[in-house]
Amino acid sequence: MTDTTLAHASPAKPGFFTAAALQKAVAFVVLIAMLIYFSVATANFMTQSNMIGIMQATAVNGVLAVACTFVIVSGGIDLSVGTLMTFCAVITGVLLTFLKLPMAVGIVGAMATGAFCGAVSGTIIAKFKIPPFIATLGMMLILKGLSLVISGVKPIYFNDTPNFTMISVDSFVGQIVPGLEIPNGVLILFAVALVASIILTRTLLGRYIFALGSNEEAARLSGVNVDRWKILTYALGGLVCGIAGLLIASRLNSAQPALGQGYELDAIAAVVIGGTSLSGGRGTILGTIIGAFIISVLNNGLRIMGVAQEWQIVVTGIIIIVAVFVDMVLRKQR
Repeated sequence: MTDTTLAHASPAKPGFFTAAALQKAVAFVVLIAMLIYFSVATANFMTQSNMIGIMQATAVNGVLAVACTFVIVSGGIDLSVGTLMTFCAVITGVLLTFLKLPMAVGIVGAMATGAFCGAVSGTIIAKFKIPPFIATLGMMLILKGLSLVISGVKPIYFNDTPNFTMISVDSFVGQIVPGLEIPNGVLILFAVALVASIILTRTLLGRYIFALGSNEEAARLSGVNVDRWKILTYALGGLVCGIAGLLIASRLNSAQPALGQGYELDAIAAVVIGGTSLSGGRGTILGTIIGAFIISVLNNGLRIMGVAQEWQIVVTGIIIIVAVFVDMVLRKQR
């Protein structure tokens, strides 16, 4: 691909008055407004234990949303991220609890499993021309079934790996600054977001991800090996799902084989709310992180106020539709 073509496919230069910057600013204002509203509406919201709960929930959802961002910016979709997260947690349980291997092996195993499954999805989409929606829907069902089979339809506990909860639950910051009990999972989320942002904006892979989402056929005609970069994109998303699997397994100190389905909705919602276009070719990791915090605060606030879970899902659906509508309006104004 020529430099000129790549320049068109690269993320837009940051600016204070661009539509993308405006969309992120609106999302951030919405987040602040929600925090203020729930703080006033219920006294149980702005407590230290509840804030830690929100941060831990955001750590898992945020990492999953980062995985979705790679795929959606490339013009695809991945419905299997929630069940892939669960499958990676189950594989970690097999390595640590059943096979008694060191924790480092479990960590590497989870990420390798995620990358492999992501590469399989990418290969099915790129080589067999199966639409991403269908391919990842099938992968979701396959991974859900495998998780149940491997675990024997029972949770796998990590009681024999006492330091496993250290990954997500413990607070490295709290040991340095007493009273500032930010969970390690949140630090991992920010680290993943930083690396992901660098990949998207500073590497050849990131530029090709934007190129695929902007105009795949133009990229192909420019000499880009579209299939190879598409497979790499899904593999990278899968690797990040493996990290999410470690975080949720560490948080629960177990691998729950029936857990995972439904997480993909929150992850995709966070990506869309953060300004990433479902049409591909545009998006930022910062916007995704803001979107993930909005989803966590919304779910937590509604739950504390006693709103039934089914209505929480309705509200999430409405927010997704509004976010997509705002994106369409802003695109027409460019």
